[in-house]
Amino acid sequence: MCGIVGYTGPREAGPVLLDGLRRLEYRGYDSAGIALVTQNGDLFVEKRAGKVAVLQDALGNRTPSAGIGLGHTRWATHGRPSDLNAHPHSDCTGRITVVHNGIVENFRELRSELLAGGHVLASETDTEVVAHLVEAAYEGDLADAVRSALRRLEGAYALVVMHRDEPDRLVGARLNAPLIVGLGDDESFLASDAAAIVAYTKRVIFLADGDVADLRPGTATITDRAGAPVDRPVDIIPWSAEAAEKGGYAHFMLKEIHEQPEALTAAMTGRLRHDKICLEELDPIRDRLAGIDRVEMIACGTAYYASLVGAALFQEWLGVPARSTVSSEFRYSPPPIDPHTLVVAVTQSGETADTIAAARLAGDRGALVVAVTNTVGSAITREAHASVFLQAGPEVAVAATKTFVTQVVTLVMLAADVAHQLGRLNAEAELGLVKALRRLPAQASRAIELAASTEEMAERYASANGFMYIGRAFGYPAALEGALKIKEISYLHAEGYAAGELKHGPISLLDADVPLVAVATRSAVYEKLISNLMEGRARDARVIAVATEGDTEIERLATDVCWVPDTLEPLSTILAVIPLQLFAYYVAVKRGRDVDQPRNLAKSVTVE
Repeated sequence: MCGIVGYTGPREAGPVLLDGLRRLEYRGYDSAGIALVTQNGDLFVEKRAGKVAVLQDALGNRTPSAGIGLGHTRWATHGRPSDLNAHPHSDCTGRITVVHNGIVENFRELRSELLAGGHVLASETDTEVVAHLVEAAYEGDLADAVRSALRRLEGAYALVVMHRDEPDRLVGARLNAPLIVGLGDDESFLASDAAAIVAYTKRVIFLADGDVADLRPGTATITDRAGAPVDRPVDIIPWSAEAAEKGGYAHFMLKEIHEQPEALTAAMTGRLRHDKICLEELDPIRDRLAGIDRVEMIACGTAYYASLVGAALFQEWLGVPARSTVSSEFRYSPPPIDPHTLVVAVTQSGETADTIAAARLAGDRGALVVAVTNTVGSAITREAHASVFLQAGPEVAVAATKTFVTQVVTLVMLAADVAHQLGRLNAEAELGLVKALRRLPAQASRAIELAASTEEMAERYASANGFMYIGRAFGYPAALEGALKIKEISYLHAEGYAAGELKHGPISLLDADVPLVAVATRSAVYEKLISNLMEGRARDARVIAVATEGDTEIERLATDVCWVPDTLEPLSTILAVIPLQLFAYYVAVKRGRDVDQPRNLAKSVTVE
């Protein structure tokens, strides 16, 4: 989820690009770069690892005069953050340059082909192959060359291409990644987000998947990948430049909740191959995976709740003992660990001190360590034998939302991949899982739509004395995460419990002022959960239920119902948590809390 901005027109392009990158930095801050075609016809490129400020310092006062350029701020997926891996990337001739957001799934095959053909590729990125494919196809028309290159790409992309010999022309394209065109008076823009350009124009075209945009100052021609013209409407952005950084949302947290369908798509990109699940990151450790006889998962906070889903699936599918332990406790009562133990360390930032220390201990004792993180080049990746990245893009709000759902889906895929390798996940079950995973982003969108009622519900519950959240099986992690969200951002006390434990003490807290929130989606333990829900009703507690669409029984038992689509049980955690996130958000807003930066909390906990 990187940031892209492009400009062609009468203004000085350099300041426009840098301003756009500053506004897009929330989308990626591993590195940043710009490319310009100068008035002398030269291609100028400057890029640096680190934040946009580092790039600005490197440029100093030497940004050349230019009326066209493109810029990028990166969230690394292929290749560590470095000057070399930063975008833009150029071809062998030094005439073509590219910025890209997304993942080229077949870049290894393309890279090998290009190297065999005499091309010189300098970086570790998947993006660089695009520049060389355009180079190979170029015969005097940049748009034609880009369309030819796109036909070779598999995966997801939003990209912008510029050629030194066509000094007023930008070509952009998108597939499963956002890209918009901005139209001004005798000037045109491309950007991954309206935040980059709304200060200059509010007239935009939202490109559709498969579109190719050919831009000159003040004009845009849109075609499909075959070159056939397509019509796209011009829309007017209703937000101010300040609001646009949040996409018109009041808070980053709300924006990131709504980004979850996109984040789920990104997390699965390149990992679902026809009817199989394949994580290429595991290829270097396949031999050791074949010998594991126990799985230990280590994580903190939200990541710990996601790891509960992973542990359950490892145990169910592999038939070996699997458990999840809070990282801060793992070192002080470690289980027996040996070379046949798989330790999965889950951390959004990759810098969580407790999880790093636990992973280091596991590695020192000979365990096979796999990191699941959102951050390429983070500390946890140096402790692991292999790293699997969430590909969710940066998360600005302190309270995790899209990184929780991508952690869950990534752990589902990780467990399925290992189970398939060991011959313990039959083809029929894997096919059913793949089909359910492919439906998941659309179902997440539906869950967000269905959860619109949570804003009105929050009015009635914002003055509660506290909340009790319950769930069973795969509903239990969702209940824990729902309780954590409302604690984090509203400062109301909430507890998450395995539903069967309600009667063993916590039920004493329930009354008319302490509602019961029950994750009651379709499952093998649904009837048991309903019994626990009724225990709450018998104590005069109001009951909020998260339930599967079409459940006719739940409406008679719950005070309020939040509906979610039906899916496989292991994926139900993802959909069930969405209304809980939105409910927590709206309760916090009603209580006047600082949603994005709640008190006493940090996004990354780097101390023990």
